Amino acid sequence: MRLDKFLKISRIIKRRAVAKQIADQGRITINGKVAKSASKVAVDDQLVLNFGNKVLTVKVLDLKDTTKKKEATELYEVISEEYLENYDM
Repeated sequence: MRLDKFLKISRIIKRRAVAKQIADQGRITINGKVAKSASKVAVDDQLVLNFGNKVLTVKVLDLKDTTKKKEATELYEVISEEYLENYDM
């Protein structure tokens, strides 16, 4: 499954266009490698997302084409969530 689609379906990022933009800026890695929006995501992959003021690390648990809001969190496990104090916009 494409990275941008997974991020939207899992509701880690609410809109696919935003997921594409963040990925294409080089702010997401899959298993330690910089990923683009079209990069493939598989079960057990580790994603690190740099939102600017926060770094989120998740492990992919499942892939589905569609999901309900309350089931979205079952697609991934949060490994760490780090807030950056000295972030300047």
